[in-house]
Amino acid sequence: MKLLPIALLTASLLGICASASAQSPAKAADGVLVGPNGMTLYIFDKDAGDKSVCNGGCATNWPPLMATDADKAAGDYTIITRDDGKKQWALKGKPLYYWAKDTKPGDKTGDNVGTVWHVVKP
Repeated sequence: MKLLPIALLTASLLGICASASAQSPAKAADGVLVGPNGMTLYIFDKDAGDKSVCNGGCATNWPPLMATDADKAAGDYTIITRDDGKKQWALKGKPLYYWAKDTKPGDKTGDNVGTVWHVVKP
């Protein structure tokens, strides 16, 4: 009967490891949300519902916060499918982007560009 405690311990450790790997795609830093690379995240007023309308050249300037097939939506974070079939993170239905002209963590130079791009506040 020594196997039962070992099995329970193993199951507990696996549960801890699984929950540790399920991380949010963004975190708060300096009053805004940032991606895993520490760079500021933005939303686009022209996006409609759970749909990104920022493709092609727009996506070159405003790279999407991409999700992998292994990522799972949690809480206010969802995953949308872009026109090219790739996955992108969204917060409360708003797709999330970086700004290509931000060069280091803490930069927020994309805020209010064209009056349609905005930093995401936690």
